[in-house]
Amino acid sequence: MPELPEVETVRRGLLPVMEGFAIDAADVRRPDLRWPFPERMAERLAGKTVTALRRRSKYILADLSSGETLIVHLGMSGRMLISGRMPGDFFHDHAPTEKHDHVVLEMGSGARITFNDARRFGAMDLWPTETLEEHWLLKPLGPEPLGNAFHEDYLAERLRGRNTPIKSALLDQNVVAGLGNIYVCEALFRAQVSPRRKAGRISDKRVRSLVPIIRDVLTEAIAAGGSSLRDYRQTSGELGYFQHTFRVYGREGLPCTTPGCGGTIARITQSGRSTFFCPKCQT
Repeated sequence: MPELPEVETVRRGLLPVMEGFAIDAADVRRPDLRWPFPERMAERLAGKTVTALRRRSKYILADLSSGETLIVHLGMSGRMLISGRMPGDFFHDHAPTEKHDHVVLEMGSGARITFNDARRFGAMDLWPTETLEEHWLLKPLGPEPLGNAFHEDYLAERLRGRNTPIKSALLDQNVVAGLGNIYVCEALFRAQVSPRRKAGRISDKRVRSLVPIIRDVLTEAIAAGGSSLRDYRQTSGELGYFQHTFRVYGREGLPCTTPGCGGTIARITQSGRSTFFCPKCQT
């Protein structure tokens, strides 16, 4: 499933052709994805201007001139692809409609935005912008890891006394929003913290050190266009490249990249997810 850097990459790709432009027409080609679409979704989108295009955790938020916000979740295989006029006056021909093209937006910018989702685990909803933080998907979310509310004192307080493994604690969306399996593995490796350590038994100093490391990992991943694993693509259809710089994720059996370590990357299962780490230098 796309994580924060992938979703942010998609948002940035959509920004030049969506923000500030009207949705000239909306074609909703099925009644649901993971959940039913809101009533009269095509009618409520058509003719509305996208006043802002934001991200919250792994959700893309398109604020509309109607006072509603379109909430988009990519799910496991969802893609938002741009065709037609692109930034810089490039033109990409519209591809023939595919079986899994479920929502198509014709933008006043000249672009066509196609939401394609083969597995149909994605979702879209419309909600009043004024009360957006009360939406059931957004209300329980913790602070953004790249925002000011996520800082050393906050993380130390939230993890103090917790009996769950540190990896599970960082994946808890109530603690911090948007972190997923790949980037938690990478951050813990850089911090040399074992993913099996109980969160509440890690010193405040080491917990505090995780904050800038998490931010660095996410920032680097966004700059690389995310990590393309299986279904994820950018809005242009291109791959992200951060997976080529993984230091631990997916490297089971390979030598640890920490200078002088000499260890071997191992894989264990935690809460049904693969965890990659170096047993020698992550303590």
